[in-house]
Amino acid sequence: MHVLVTGATGYVGSAVVRELIGAGHTVTGLYRSEAKAAGLKAAGAEALYGTLGDLDTLRSAAAAADGVIHLAFTNDFSDFECALALDLQAVEVMGAALEGSGKPFITTAHANGIAADQAVLAMAERSIRASIVSLAPSVHGEGDKGFVPMMINIARAKGFAAYIGEGTNRWPAVHRLDAAVLYRLALESAPAGSRLLGAGDEGIPLRQIAEVIGRQLNVPAVSITSEEAAAHFGFLGAIAALDITSLYDTAQASLATRELLGWTPVQPGLLADLEEGHYFA
Repeated sequence: MHVLVTGATGYVGSAVVRELIGAGHTVTGLYRSEAKAAGLKAAGAEALYGTLGDLDTLRSAAAAADGVIHLAFTNDFSDFECALALDLQAVEVMGAALEGSGKPFITTAHANGIAADQAVLAMAERSIRASIVSLAPSVHGEGDKGFVPMMINIARAKGFAAYIGEGTNRWPAVHRLDAAVLYRLALESAPAGSRLLGAGDEGIPLRQIAEVIGRQLNVPAVSITSEEAAAHFGFLGAIAALDITSLYDTAQASLATRELLGWTPVQPGLLADLEEGHYFA
């Protein structure tokens, strides 16, 4: 299958490209800089210059492909509504190019991206095998720049690794290489209208994450109150306080995804990944 991958040079996207090529697919990857293009070509993919605003490029590339994995997103938190609108526009353009083909179209769920998700799920009525992947809030592995590295940097700066209250609130997590396998399996066999969850660890107590961070940095792990969380973590405080596993019924959704696609995460879990030390190098 020849696959168009948007966001192909990103943290998750680059792993997806390698996973697809390793499984015998060919890939056209969207890129925005020559340095990124070099990485795509080295992986064995065809590099195509374009952004989410280049609608003609997206339209023609999607029409020429046997399937699309859409990973690109403009992470401009200063104008997140604009980023969501741009994503919706890209989804609609690529979906229109696939209409009536029966081809797979795999997208990624984003916070407050309800309009894009609804547009994707409606594609089943237009003979597109579309599905949505929701990734755990921590997608870990080498090169991670997400929530866990933020927590590590805060612990370094403040001299202790914090958790809130008893620290029993849980975070799901998935290794980026396991996530890449999930996207490939979705491309190959997910039924139209599927909602899939990528979670290798279905829920890790925040205290355990803080304790590993503290051990690796040789600083204490300390409980703070919910009132102190905003000052300590900044914008991350509201997220750090959530029990995400219970909010989204992670265990049931993860089991359903594994049974539907035969997806079995095999990479180290988040705590084991933290213990390997590369997060602290």
